[in-house]
Amino acid sequence: MDLLPSGAADERELIEIETDSFSLYIKGKPYHSRYESLKQYKAIQPYESMYFSVNGEAIESVRVFDVREERLTDHTSVPPLFFENGVYQLVVTPKKHDSLEFEHEHPALRKAVSKVGKHPHQLLMGNLSFTNEVGYTTFSIRSEGKKKLDVTLEVFPSKLSYKEDYQKLLEEVNEEVYNLAYHFVKKTYLGATTTQAADPSWAEFYRLVMKYFQQFTKAVTQVEKQPHHQLKKEHRLVRGDQLNRQDTVGLKYLRKRPGLFVESPNGIPIHERKMMPTKGINVQKEPTYDTLENRFVKWMMVRLSHKLSSLKRKMEERNPFDQQNPNQDNIKVVEDMESSIQRKLASSFWRTIGKLDRSVMTLVLQMAPGYREAYQAYLTLSRGLVLHGEVARMSVKDVATLYEYWTFLKLGQILASKYKMISQDIIRVNREGLFVTLNQSKSAKRVFRHPHTNEKITLHFQKHSGTLPTVRQKPDSMLSIEKVGKDHAYEYVFDAKYRVDFAAEGSYYGRTYHSPGPLEEDINTMHRYRDAIVENNASAYERNTFGAYVLFPWGEEHEYEKHAFYQSIQKVNIGGFPFLPQSTALVERFLDRLIECSPKQLQEEGILPKGTLEEWNSRVKEKVLIVKVNGEQQLRNINQSGQMSIPDSYLCKGWKEASYIALYKPKAIFAEDGGIYQYAKLRDLKVDYQRGGIRLYMDTWKRLKHSIKPVGYGISTSTLTTLPNLKAAEELPQLYMKSAMERQLWEVLRRFSRDIRMDLDFTELEKAGKVTSFRTLTSGITVEVEESVVNVRSDKGSMAFSYGDVVHNVNKVFREIVNLQSRG
Repeated sequence: MDLLPSGAADERELIEIETDSFSLYIKGKPYHSRYESLKQYKAIQPYESMYFSVNGEAIESVRVFDVREERLTDHTSVPPLFFENGVYQLVVTPKKHDSLEFEHEHPALRKAVSKVGKHPHQLLMGNLSFTNEVGYTTFSIRSEGKKKLDVTLEVFPSKLSYKEDYQKLLEEVNEEVYNLAYHFVKKTYLGATTTQAADPSWAEFYRLVMKYFQQFTKAVTQVEKQPHHQLKKEHRLVRGDQLNRQDTVGLKYLRKRPGLFVESPNGIPIHERKMMPTKGINVQKEPTYDTLENRFVKWMMVRLSHKLSSLKRKMEERNPFDQQNPNQDNIKVVEDMESSIQRKLASSFWRTIGKLDRSVMTLVLQMAPGYREAYQAYLTLSRGLVLHGEVARMSVKDVATLYEYWTFLKLGQILASKYKMISQDIIRVNREGLFVTLNQSKSAKRVFRHPHTNEKITLHFQKHSGTLPTVRQKPDSMLSIEKVGKDHAYEYVFDAKYRVDFAAEGSYYGRTYHSPGPLEEDINTMHRYRDAIVENNASAYERNTFGAYVLFPWGEEHEYEKHAFYQSIQKVNIGGFPFLPQSTALVERFLDRLIECSPKQLQEEGILPKGTLEEWNSRVKEKVLIVKVNGEQQLRNINQSGQMSIPDSYLCKGWKEASYIALYKPKAIFAEDGGIYQYAKLRDLKVDYQRGGIRLYMDTWKRLKHSIKPVGYGISTSTLTTLPNLKAAEELPQLYMKSAMERQLWEVLRRFSRDIRMDLDFTELEKAGKVTSFRTLTSGITVEVEESVVNVRSDKGSMAFSYGDVVHNVNKVFREIVNLQSRG
C-alpha cells in the first residue's frame, strides 16, 4: 500500500506486515537527525542491528526496510530504523469486516492511534513518537477482544552509542544508586532479570507481579486441591464399654482414679478379679489442614494482598516527579489481582487456617507440588530487577533524565578517584513513590578533601540559589572549591543538556561553528546562571559563580577542541564540554586544572565574580609601614593617642607609599608577646620639626587574625610590606616576599601545609636581600632557591624547576610536587 506523503523528505515504508485479516504499515525516516539524509546514514555502514519480532495468527508476510539495500526485504536483521524523538506513522487496514483495536501499555501511545472512517472500512491510524525514550516497545492489534498480532520494535538513541554509551550510562547510574534508572510504565522497556535487592521500588514490584501473579495463584489453587494435612489427636471422656486401646493419657487418667473400677464378667483380670472402669478417655485421630505449611501459604497470600493494596494507593497518588500518571487500566488490573487474593482468603478452606506464629522451612514447602511453586513465586516477587536478560520487562527513565543524573554521579566519581571523600551524604533519594528519584527538595552533595593541600571540594546536585533579586536558579551540578587563605569559595556550574546541534551542512550552526556542539540557547543559559547567581554582601550583591559550562552528549573530543564553545572557556569561562561514558577526558582535565589552580589564577580566569574588589585591592598593593616599638610605654602612648613620631633614621626607603601602619614588638623586649599584632589606616602625617622626623596619625587600631611571630628574625627600625602579605603571614620572614617567584613558591607550599618556615640571607628584614629556602613543617618539603633554579626535596625524592616554571607554569610545579609526595 502507498501511504499518503507526509511532506518530509526521505520518509519510507519501514514495516509492512500482511495477515489474513488486516495489513499493517509503519512509515518514517530510516535515520535520525544526526545524519542529514538517507545516503549519509547508509554511508556510515551501521554496525548495530535492530531487534524486531512479530507474533500472531495467520501471518502471511513480514517485510522490513534495509537501509543498505534501500528497499523492503524479507529478512528482519537490519540496521536501526527507529530512534528517540522520531515520529512514525502507523496505519492498519482491515481485509474483512472486523473491528480492529490498537493496544499498548502506555496510555499516551494507546490514545495516539485511533479509528478513522466508518465501518466496515474503518482504519487504525496514528503517530508513534518516543520522546527521549530508548529500548523495546511492544504493541498489539486486537479484533473482537482477541489478540491477533504482537509487534516488538527496538528504539535507538540518536545522540548516544546504544551498545556503548547508553548501556554504560544505565550501568553507572544503577551502580551508584540501585534502581535509580527505573521508571513505572513508559513507552519503551528493557529486558531484566531478578536479583536480590534490599529495597526494590514499586515499579519493580509492578513488573514482577504482572509476570508472576498468575503463577502464584495457580500454585495456590493446586494447594487447595491437594492440601498438606496432619492427623490430629483428640481425647474424649466415654463410658467404660466404649473404651478402646488406651494411650499414655488414658492410662494416666485411670491410674489416678482407681475408684472407677468395678467388677464385671467381661472385665480385665486384676488380682484374680475381673474389673472394668465405668468411664475413661479414648483417643481419636482426625485429619486437619491447619498445618504450619498451610499457615505459611496463607501468610504469603495476606502479605501479597497488602502489597497490592499499597501499590494501588501509590498508583492513585499524584506524583510530582512524573507528569504522566498510571492510567485507570493499570489500576484496574492491580485491583483485580487484590480481589482475586481476597476471594481465596474468604473461602471455607482458608478461613479454617490459623495465623502463622513461627518461622517455618520444611521439606513440604521445598518439594511438595503447589507449595514449592507458590514459595518460589513469592520469593521472586520480593526481589529486585537488573537490566539484562529477558525474564521481565522494566521501563527506565527517559534518556534526558538519565543523562542529568549520570553527569552528577560521574562528576562525583571522577573526583572520588583522586580526592578523599569526607562526606557520605552522597545522594538522597525519594523512594516513597512508584519509582526512585533523586530527592530534589534537598541539595544532595559530595564533599571531598585534597589529600595534600587539605582544601575542601564540594559537588552539589541542583543547589538552590536562595533568595535572589530576580529569579531563583537551580543548575544541575555546581562545583565549589575552597582555597587556603580565602574566605570565599570558587563556584562553577556544570549543567547537563541532552541536546546537541549536529551542524548539518547548510544550516546556520554548520556555517558558524563548522562542527557539532551545544546549542546556542544553552550557552546563553550559562551566561544567565553566572550573572543571576549572586550573594548579598553588606547590602551589595556580588557574583559568586566564576564559570558555567554545558555538558552535552557527544563523543568526538579531539574534534571538539577546535570548537568556538570550547575555546570560549579559556576566554570568558563560558562554554561546553562533550561528556559521555566513553568521552570524559576533557572534563577530567578541566577539573584537575580548576582544583590545582592557585586562588590568584582562579580569580584572574573569572569575570568580575565574588572577591573581585578584594583582589583588585591586592593588585594596587596597598603598602604597610612596619615600625619597631622600643618599649611598653611607647606602645601604650601610641595606642592611647592614635599617633606616633618616627625619627628620620627610622624611615625605610619608599615609606611615603604606605597607606597603613603596623607595630613590631621585638622579642628581646616583649618576650613571648613579641611580634606583630595590630595595624591601622594612616589618616594623616606631619613633619615633626622638634624631633627631626615625621608625626603619623592613625585611625582605630585593628588586630590581625593571628599574630606574626619573629622566629629568629627581627626589624631594626622599619620596613615595608603589602596589606595582603601582612594579613596572610604567620611568621616575620613571610613579610619579606617581594618577587613573583617567591610569592608563587609560598602559595604552592601553603597548599601542602599552613606551617611554612622561610629562611632569609639576613636576620633583619629590612637588610635581607633574598629568600634562601622554604620549609613545610608538617609535610617535609624543603625548597632551596639558588641563582637560576629552584630545588625541591623531601623524603620521597628531589626535583628542580627553573624560575620561569615557577612564575609562568605554577600548575606544573604543583603537579610535580604532588607526584613526588605520592611516591611509594
